[in-house]
Amino acid sequence: MNVKELLELEAQYCSYGDTVHYLEKPKIFERAEGSWLFDTDGREYLDVQMWYSAVNFGYRNKEIEDAVNAQMSRLPQLATQYLHKEKILLATAIARDCEKRFNEKGRVHFNVGGAQAVEDSLKLVRMHQNKKSLMFAFMGGYHGRTLAASEITSSFRYRKRFGHFSNRAQFIPYPYCYRCYYGKTKDTCGFECIKHFEKLFETEYYGVVDPKDNEAEYAAFYVEPIQGTGGYVVPPDGYFEKLSKILKKYNILLVDDEIQMGFYRTGKLWAMEHFGVTPDVVVFAKALTNGLNPLSGIWAKEELINPKVFPPGSTHSTFSSNPLGTAAGLATLEFIKKHNLEKSVKEKGDYFLKRLKELKKKHSVIGDVDGLGLALRLEMTKPDGFTPDRQLCDKIFQEGMGGEVLFNGKKYGLVLDVGGYYKNTFTLAPALTISYEEIDLFIGLFEALIHRVLGA
Repeated sequence: MNVKELLELEAQYCSYGDTVHYLEKPKIFERAEGSWLFDTDGREYLDVQMWYSAVNFGYRNKEIEDAVNAQMSRLPQLATQYLHKEKILLATAIARDCEKRFNEKGRVHFNVGGAQAVEDSLKLVRMHQNKKSLMFAFMGGYHGRTLAASEITSSFRYRKRFGHFSNRAQFIPYPYCYRCYYGKTKDTCGFECIKHFEKLFETEYYGVVDPKDNEAEYAAFYVEPIQGTGGYVVPPDGYFEKLSKILKKYNILLVDDEIQMGFYRTGKLWAMEHFGVTPDVVVFAKALTNGLNPLSGIWAKEELINPKVFPPGSTHSTFSSNPLGTAAGLATLEFIKKHNLEKSVKEKGDYFLKRLKELKKKHSVIGDVDGLGLALRLEMTKPDGFTPDRQLCDKIFQEGMGGEVLFNGKKYGLVLDVGGYYKNTFTLAPALTISYEEIDLFIGLFEALIHRVLGA
């Protein structure tokens, strides 16, 4: 069956609700390898978004695939009511790692997808905080599109057709220094955003706290240490330490959403490690299995998740902690340990960011570049270097996916992801295994796209 026939069937029988039809001419991909996707015509596409960080360790990663194939031949399926060793070993490895990094004993609970893990964390939080249902979350934050998760995701468009499930979060400005909510500059602001947040606790008439006993009406603050869909925004040093002190003062839990940034995207197991703060709950998914199997989870401090307070049946999913996923997860952790990703991700990230800064100097339409590890951002603007240019961003995206970018005498495709508050930011999440040659190729391809689009 040819591509035209397949697309005709897709248009007639596939729901558009479970995918995103951004491309003017949809692509059908046939195979993948390392940092590359190949369409049905055999065209090569350098992928620098890797399924929104789900495939941190490269497509067709043999070490991880071999573990899944071995599990498939031995114990591919098992009801979640029963135990298998891979689940126990994976939970143990993550819990021990968190104990070492955060100096806190805790436990790990598995589910299927990131939004489901967020839902499980909401149960933990509400249970621990005497059923309080109000949360803080960030403007620009994204935590999922299930009914409850969409309440703490800042975009109204994810809720507008379905109404409210419980209580919409109170959204607080994220420290997005390039476009400060308060119109300040990074060097002189004195953490204006923190001052505004702390002021909410000044009097009961700001609707947050009862000053007689310092009890807040809010149960938790859901954070992404580096915003994902919001545009890979990196906070200034010291921000989360200051925020954490306020939350502790009023017994508000800190829930760290590492769904996009976890498993060494930033050069650490958890991005929050860069900021010296211990969360009460960590939510993870995506790269745990390198995208080979849906598996997510939460780590939480012992007092939130021990069997006395969170007994059997508190949540349930038929496919949570499935053997193929837990085997992939163990192989992922082994891959991380074997290849010293903390060192290599920092080195490659520093090199990539250096090349992006060089590109910015040459092109006034690149307003901002930044990054931590291999979580990188390119914000596209008008030639003034600040006014968002969504149209330019979209044209570059469309042209990249056309598979006709000419560089050094050869045609390539370039897989990009568009995010940010104004949909004018390319969020770069290349494979952590990307080579320096592929980084240089990206720079060449992206510059060729700028010339191609602006020339047109």
